[in-house]
Amino acid sequence: MPFRVCKSIEIENGHMLSKHPDKCQFPHGHSRTVKFILEADDLDGNEMVCDFKIIKTAVGEFLDSLDHAMCMNTDDPAFSEFKSRYGDRVIGFASQDPTTELMAKHIYDVATEALNAYRNEPEARYPLREKVRLARVRVSETSSSWAEYEPALG
Repeated sequence: MPFRVCKSIEIENGHMLSKHPDKCQFPHGHSRTVKFILEADDLDGNEMVCDFKIIKTAVGEFLDSLDHAMCMNTDDPAFSEFKSRYGDRVIGFASQDPTTELMAKHIYDVATEALNAYRNEPEARYPLREKVRLARVRVSETSSSWAEYEPALG
């Protein structure tokens, strides 16, 4: 069984689910907790999977782009108006509703790239070993609801 660490980062984020039959089709927001679970089969020279600061350093700017932003389906009739009015604070999900499930996958994909870029940064303050991998991302929607993305093995 590998060692695992988790770093939680909180953001405020809104979305609209245009395909939803009830209230979720309207603009609304969530106090989200994004959890990054990293794992390695062994520990480094400091007896850690990796330093927790690596996660915030690698993905902080990306998460800031989601903080106080509205995520929308690009096919939503209101998308163009929202994008025109609020610019980069509106995040388009191409022909998909930005469900918490899709947000978890999107965050996972971006975080994987960001961690790989960090790993290859020669001036990185905290080393990130090749053995360390992002196992999953969990995104809460409320205190009692969350979605998680983890790639299939193999």
